[in-house]
Amino acid sequence: MSIAVELERVQAEAAGRGPVYLLTVTDDGRPHAVAVTVRWDDGGLVMSAGRTSVRNAAGRPAVSLLWPPAEDGDYSLIVDGEATATPNVAGDGGQVAIAVTRAVLHRPASTPGPVEDGACGSDCVPLLRSS
Repeated sequence: MSIAVELERVQAEAAGRGPVYLLTVTDDGRPHAVAVTVRWDDGGLVMSAGRTSVRNAAGRPAVSLLWPPAEDGDYSLIVDGEATATPNVAGDGGQVAIAVTRAVLHRPASTPGPVEDGACGSDCVPLLRSS
């Protein structure tokens, strides 16, 4: 199931959700997930992050944010984007800004449907696709 919508919908879906996790990739290809607090700034997302997340985002700027579902049966919000990392002068972390490229609401499907034309193989609703 696929429904493309605008960035404003992504902002509306993120509003009021609980914790969000920044997902980056380490030098050796392992995932790195940390809880962050995000804010919207000029159409993108900005957050403070620790030194590992900042280093990962600087080296591999394709990152994701995950808002898990609040209750069983709810959708997770998954936002993909291109990161710009700015380390603190002290080197103990910094800031990560993300330009959103894609977003979906996702939950496991009760009955998996066909995967066609980039559609999800689960019960997901695309909110924004990169052009």
